[in-house]
Amino acid sequence: MADNTLLQRLEGLDARFEEIGTLITDPAVIADQQRYVKLTKEYKSLEVLLQAKNKYKKLLDDLKEAKTLLETESDADLRAMAREEIDANAPLVPKMEEEIKLLLIPEDPEDSKNAVLEIRGGTGGDEAALFAGDLARMYIRFCETKGWNIQMSSCSEGASGGYKEVIFSITGNNVYGTLKYESGVHRVQRVPVTETQGRVHTSAASVAVLPEAEPFDVHINEGEIKWDTFRSSGAGGQNVNKVNSGVRLRYMWTNPNTGEEQEILIECTETRDQPKNKERALARLRTFIYDNEHQKYVDDISNRRKTLVSTGDRSAKIRTYNYPQGRITDHRIGYTIYNLPAFMDGDIQDCIDHLIVAENAEKLKEAEL
Repeated sequence: MADNTLLQRLEGLDARFEEIGTLITDPAVIADQQRYVKLTKEYKSLEVLLQAKNKYKKLLDDLKEAKTLLETESDADLRAMAREEIDANAPLVPKMEEEIKLLLIPEDPEDSKNAVLEIRGGTGGDEAALFAGDLARMYIRFCETKGWNIQMSSCSEGASGGYKEVIFSITGNNVYGTLKYESGVHRVQRVPVTETQGRVHTSAASVAVLPEAEPFDVHINEGEIKWDTFRSSGAGGQNVNKVNSGVRLRYMWTNPNTGEEQEILIECTETRDQPKNKERALARLRTFIYDNEHQKYVDDISNRRKTLVSTGDRSAKIRTYNYPQGRITDHRIGYTIYNLPAFMDGDIQDCIDHLIVAENAEKLKEAEL
């Protein structure tokens, strides 16, 4: 029976749960932050899975008892109660099985991380920069609805508005696990404000969502970092003209996947506080290195999953925003809706939910569950 097969897959989880519960109280494990964090995440995942397992097992036991009662009891009222219980609980079995199957799929270890969001104007000149600005506003609104904190790390403004490039740091619950589906090329079709003939133009902007690396995720020799300071430009009053609050770091790094050495250059003018800007520049350096060192892992997933919904494939055209028709189409899953104004105002969760469903279907197929 399918239910017995599923329960067999869950055997041994209680012992592992108890083992981890003991390990995360061990001072030696706590001192090893990387191992401690990994075990804590596994403990929480197992806790949720075991709760679902116990609920599922009780459901099966109750159903078995009700069926036995229906087969052996002669009292009409008891038989009626048994039949009601079967009618109420039988439809819950496949739902519980689906829930457990999804819980059995290993989580992406990056999902719970904070994220760095990079948006760059692509083909289309000034219109591409304006569209990049519209995407930035869309994500800011979305983060606000989620209760996340979003901070601009750096930006390069377009000549007619918007951004040639803008980078945000986003902190909150399951940020990367939610926003990772946004990585790729976003295409817009609309009449630019500079167009006098009323013709529809096509331009694009690229979005990259990177998991923010923890300090223990990558090794950086901070003694080899070269720091410069400079006066910030832009809004900020008289302070920006008098204080060298902006920071610039240079770091030579060898890519372990290619063996190539390159200089990483990062600027941060996010705050008026130089130490805080240094801290955030370091965080971006860790994230850059972590993202590049894990690109092989990301590419492997990309090759296995045709939906590409969690791969960060930045060359793939993932979505089209058609203003004349008020239409949004996500090309990975054939998702189309006609509420473009609300979508551009941050109402993007429904699209993300559809992408999550598509990815889960791919995972279930891959795991043969």
